[in-house]
Order: sequence, then C-alpha cells, then structure tokens
Amino acid sequence: MDIIRVATTSKPTAVAGAIAASVRESNEAKVQAIGPQAVNQAMKSIAVARGYLAVDGLTVVVVPSFIEVAVDGGKRTAMRFLVEPR
Repeated sequence: MDIIRVATTSKPTAVAGAIAASVRESNEAKVQAIGPQAVNQAMKSIAVARGYLAVDGLTVVVVPSFIEVAVDGGKRTAMRFLVEPR
C-alpha cells in the first residue's frame, strides 16, 4: 500500500476517492501532509471519504501521528493519518 500524499492544491474529493479505494482494498489508508493548508485538505478528504465508505457500511477511525520526512536534502515534519475501519 502506498502513502497518499496531500498538497495544498489537492482536491478533497479526488483524495477521498483514493482513501476509500485503499481502505476497501487493503483495509487501511496512510495519508501524509506537510504544512497547515495541506493538513486541512487531508482532513477534508478524510471527512469526504467517510461518507463514501459509509455507503458500503464501513465506519473508519483516524489515528494521527508526526513523522520526519526527507525533503530536498533536509528534514521536515509531516502529519500522517492512518485511516482504518472500526
């Protein structure tokens, strides 16, 4: 399973579709964002994905965490959200 990376310009409905597909296929989705606007887009995407998955009778929970990622030779702190069925 790949990490779903979210940017400030990401469309929440498109990301939500990827999250829902990942949860359906592998029973979890890992969503990653760097920066406050990207985290906002990620959370909107997760909220929309909850609706998509509810149609299938799935309820999901989100577990947030901080991680260090390498970006352009340096390190940045990112938020990672583990989305999995309840």
